[in-house]
Amino acid sequence: MNYADIKKVDVANGPGVRVSLFVSGCTHGCEGCFNPETWDFSYGSHFGEAEMEKILTLLAPDHIRGLSLLGGEPFEPENQSPVLELVKQVRARLPQKSIWCYSGYLFEELAAGGVGEHSRELLEKLDVLVDGPFVLAEKDLGLRFRGSSNQRVVHVPASLETGEVRLLAEYME
Repeated sequence: MNYADIKKVDVANGPGVRVSLFVSGCTHGCEGCFNPETWDFSYGSHFGEAEMEKILTLLAPDHIRGLSLLGGEPFEPENQSPVLELVKQVRARLPQKSIWCYSGYLFEELAAGGVGEHSRELLEKLDVLVDGPFVLAEKDLGLRFRGSSNQRVVHVPASLETGEVRLLAEYME
C-alpha cells in the first residue's frame, strides 16, 4: 500500500487532536473530491513498518486523542491488510485511543463483509465510521466531520451490537 500523507496534528478529521493517515488508492471517483490525487494506488510513498512505528509514536502522547484513517479509500481491498495491521497495533499498544475511518463504502456493505477479504474485521476494530461517498450536490461546509449531507457519522460498536446503524448524534448537526 502507498500513502499520501501522515498528519501528526489534525483537528479537522475527528474530535480533539489526532494523527491522520491518508492512504492512496480509491475507485469511487467522487466528483468534487478534496483529495483526487489519492485515487491513484501508486501515489505517494510505500507504507511499511517504519511508517507504522512513526504513527504509533505520534499517537503516544496524552494530548493526542486518536487516529483517523482517510484517503484515498482505507477500505479498498488492496489497502485493507496494511490498514488492518496498523489498527491492530494501535488497539494492542494504545487501546485508549479512538480510531475513526472515512470511507465511501456504506456501513452495511462493510458489516456484511462485502468489500474485500478484511472489511468486516477492520470495521469491528473502529470506533467511528464516516460512511458514504462525497456527493457534490449535497456538499455542506457547516457539517462537522463530513463533507456532504448524505454521509453518516456511525458509532460502530453500537451499530454492530444492534445490527442497525446507530449515528454518533453529537456530530450530525
